Amino acid sequence: MPVMTTPEVLVVGGGPGGSAAAHWLADLGHEVMLVEKKEYPREKTCGDGLTPRSIRQLLDMGFDFDVAEFHHCRGLRAYSGDLMLELDWPDHPEFPSWGGVIRRADLDQQVARLAEKQGAVIRDHTAAAPIIEGGRLSGITLTSDGETETIHPRVVIVADGSLSRFGRALGGSRDKALPYGLAARAYYSSPRSKDPYIESQLDLRDAAGTSVPGYGWVFPLGDGVVNVGVGVLSTFHRWKETNTNILMDALVSSAPDHWEISPDTALSKPRGGKLPMSMSVGPKVGANWLLVGDAAGAINPFNGEGIAYAYETGRIAARHVHNALAADDLGLLHGYQAEIDDTYGLYFRTSRAFVRAIGRPGVMKVLTGTGLRSKTLMEWTLRVMANLLRPDEIHPAEVAYRALERIVQIGPEP
Repeated sequence: MPVMTTPEVLVVGGGPGGSAAAHWLADLGHEVMLVEKKEYPREKTCGDGLTPRSIRQLLDMGFDFDVAEFHHCRGLRAYSGDLMLELDWPDHPEFPSWGGVIRRADLDQQVARLAEKQGAVIRDHTAAAPIIEGGRLSGITLTSDGETETIHPRVVIVADGSLSRFGRALGGSRDKALPYGLAARAYYSSPRSKDPYIESQLDLRDAAGTSVPGYGWVFPLGDGVVNVGVGVLSTFHRWKETNTNILMDALVSSAPDHWEISPDTALSKPRGGKLPMSMSVGPKVGANWLLVGDAAGAINPFNGEGIAYAYETGRIAARHVHNALAADDLGLLHGYQAEIDDTYGLYFRTSRAFVRAIGRPGVMKVLTGTGLRSKTLMEWTLRVMANLLRPDEIHPAEVAYRALERIVQIGPEP
């Protein structure tokens, strides 16, 4: 491994956003070091599912999809009560029409190695802490195996996840007026782990049988194991009373029989965490730093997807860091915020309106009850929620706003 005392760019966090940023910066010829506080392979609380948006980014980085750990999936199977519909991933000129499932412990390690092949220095089991002087990030302390060193990179990319202690120290904070999620997952053995569809339960209910805005999932890993989880939105009026472990129990007890999951087939205890959504964390750019991935709140409220947006924001950040360093003008880093706004702003504003709407009692029931009776409508809904509308289609925000207007009109009053 090459030795680097002080890199041109330091990336803090070795998940999807950090590894993508390190990969593309190294590909552009920069000296870049990625530090990850845990040791690879490390477990992460995640659904482990990859949509076509994630697959596109992994293809561009040269990921090997023939590895045994990766399970190909052709689409989504959606449930609501007794209704069920199977949907293949849509054709799209920019994205593949397939997805997959892979444990984050395997995925993150393999993508970090792709960055390393490009020339990035990867240091796991290394904690990073900012040195702030005069309100500016002036250096970084790195601690590994009890030894501490100080480095002074020109730019720092912060990709340390949803808690983002490093980002908070720089002034990053979540806009509490915007929605966020709470999710939990566990692993179960299942004879259907090679199923070609990921599965979503759209009629999520608590132990009392009351509908809860959110969804449950069963994602097959292809090796005798499935990832089972629940995601709940903060727009639910009884949000603070929600216990994801109880929801997990309810989901497992009501899961379709073909999965053959039960408390007896559990391989792990549920693990959970908060999900900052819709680019809700800011500022995303400082004098010499940027936030990417979950640290920036880059999670889609429509479906809880964060991996794809971490890869994408990491790649966007790398491009703007490259431009700033090439011009010797760190002021150009602010182009990152402008591109984030242009790329995601309207779509995420739409998604926030959607999750506010489904926080109303009865609205989710109307949505799923109507949608699952129409394959055409659900195919369109899948494209909107996965951010896979084709360029020749009407702008996704305009489409979704029209749909939301109808939903609010026909949905029961709170």
